[in-house]
Amino acid sequence: MFAGINEVDWASMEHAYGPADDVPGLLQGLASADPAEREGALDGMYGAVHHQGDVYACTLACIPFLFELVVDPAVPDRGGIVELLTSIGGIDLDEDDEDEIEGAANYAMAAAAVTAGAGVFFALMADDDPGVRVCAPLALATLHGHPARVLTLLRDRLAVEPDEEVRLALVEAAGRIALRHRPLTDRIADWLSRLAAEAYPPGLRLAALAQLARCAPQALPGDLVRMVAGLLRQLRSVPAAADPGSRPAEAHGEAAAAEERAAPVTLVGQLRALSAEENAGRAAPWTADLLRTLHVGLDDRVAERTALLTDQLCSPDRWQRIDAVRMSSGLIRAWRGSYGELVRLVGEQLGEAEPRLAEAASHVLEELFGLAAPAADALAVRVAADPGAWVKEWASGPPGLGSAVKALSRLGDARAVPALAAALERPEVPHDVGFAIGYLGSAARPLAGALRRRLGEVGLDEGAYDRASPLLAGLTALRAGEAAPEVLRVLRGAPEYRGEWLRTAALRALGSFGPAAHCAVPELRALIRRPGTAAATEAAEALWAVDGDAGTVLPVLIEGLQAEHAHERRSAASALGRLGAQAAVTAPRLRALLWHEELWLRVDAAIALWEVSGWAGESVPVLLAAWEQNRHVRVRVAGCLARMGAADAESDAAHVLRAELASVRRHNAMDGGYGSHDTYEDEKLLALCRRALTGNPGKGPAT
Repeated sequence: MFAGINEVDWASMEHAYGPADDVPGLLQGLASADPAEREGALDGMYGAVHHQGDVYACTLACIPFLFELVVDPAVPDRGGIVELLTSIGGIDLDEDDEDEIEGAANYAMAAAAVTAGAGVFFALMADDDPGVRVCAPLALATLHGHPARVLTLLRDRLAVEPDEEVRLALVEAAGRIALRHRPLTDRIADWLSRLAAEAYPPGLRLAALAQLARCAPQALPGDLVRMVAGLLRQLRSVPAAADPGSRPAEAHGEAAAAEERAAPVTLVGQLRALSAEENAGRAAPWTADLLRTLHVGLDDRVAERTALLTDQLCSPDRWQRIDAVRMSSGLIRAWRGSYGELVRLVGEQLGEAEPRLAEAASHVLEELFGLAAPAADALAVRVAADPGAWVKEWASGPPGLGSAVKALSRLGDARAVPALAAALERPEVPHDVGFAIGYLGSAARPLAGALRRRLGEVGLDEGAYDRASPLLAGLTALRAGEAAPEVLRVLRGAPEYRGEWLRTAALRALGSFGPAAHCAVPELRALIRRPGTAAATEAAEALWAVDGDAGTVLPVLIEGLQAEHAHERRSAASALGRLGAQAAVTAPRLRALLWHEELWLRVDAAIALWEVSGWAGESVPVLLAAWEQNRHVRVRVAGCLARMGAADAESDAAHVLRAELASVRRHNAMDGGYGSHDTYEDEKLLALCRRALTGNPGKGPAT
């Protein structure tokens, strides 16, 4: 084995972390008799040689040696090497990718090299090691150049394969072939339909339905929800895997010590350990993956997906409910729908004794804001019953509010106030208290005194921003003008470290107080003496809110429109818009910004131009163009359109608004990522679109 490995000039190549002269050691480590060494070598291959899917010259040089390893039955854990080869050779490049991806030639050569050797995976389909057999089908489906031959082998192997997880991998491989080779899709869909309908084990039938949803959703049975619910009931009767937590007490201490000594230090090992911990005690640990695949395939069939999860949340199996809670989060975050009953059932999980179930439910509800209303009472009960979870401490960084407290606060529910009051008495105030108070509005008014007192106690040293910012955010939300002296102290004494951020927070607070902050006028007038700076613009905006002296702040804001940075110009434009007709003289300057290269500045200038002039003719086309160019600008644009009044039924704006309301997918849904406020922002967008069409300005966007 490894003949010629020393003839490769590894030192002349590089991987993600420098010279590749360590690669021979990694390859040899993959064949080691020591499990820890094998794991470390595989971790090194993914971490350096195939870092985040990259293909380097040294990656290409490894391919022949990796093939040597996978065909040698004396090498343990060859399944992981099969997966590595599949990843190295499995990237698909189209013409655009070839032009844009750095090192595209390496990817193409890797695909060619691994595909050329993919015939070895045929023999591995009957390997003695189930870990190899479970990886070989997907390798063939991804890499082999004769998919029809592979499909025949998958079907033949299914009839004799004794291992359940390998059988599921065979079905998944068929789905992958259908996606990669569309002429075979009908043939594969017919086979999958028969697997789903005939007297096969429930796991295999569920796998077939999941792959049908993925590659041929039109072939799914009409009674899909009933079928899946029945399969989940059957899977609940499967004996559970052994739970490490059920070991005899006398053996627990010794075993725990051994586990601690053997704690994985590699990423591969950590992922394996997490997977083992997650699956311990589950009757069918692969069920969650099958259901996720099914949901991805169902895509915008929101009603069916909601019905599936609603049924699953009523399951007596806590693991099926945990999976349903987590998948409910993904569904609601990406798709618009009617979720009242689903959310209520998620709320019911808050009372469960299983901590992972209750915690998962509270995290889902935390991200739903107003949509969590059907679970409000359950949240209130949870918060009242568990004061120890009101604040979470972290190994690094400031403490934060517990998810149930945040969820209840984001509903504007006054039952969260005792938890926030307690948080304000802690030595270190949680960093997100101010934001929670903002959602509570007037219900949090009793907290103003504590906020003011704690702000007065903040030392104005290098840690001032971290300690003061949550307090300032809360006072800003409450418009607690009685705290103006304490805020003014912070404004005057802000330290150099993060002082700019602290002054910004203080100025916003003073501006929110309005005339109640009159004591700050001299300080604000002093700050506007350097027009064209961000601080002057912020001070001018606060000064306008406090004493309404347009003559004093207009020159400062006009100068701000000429600032060097686009974000400073945006601040000035937005501030001018708040002056309304008293800033009408700035209309030509705002109009000139409608063609600026920075999209967000164009949007803010267009909004401000309408606010100062009262004429929408020039602004609306700019706003609608930005709407199409950047989905993240839509909430701001819709807010302006709503303030303008009812859009004419046949106008371009009305067509855009109706199209948004007709869309099932949330405007900010992303594949592979999300933000904690995505659902809130999308629900706000929908509310604003409705107001813009009806002409009802409302009191502000609701969720």
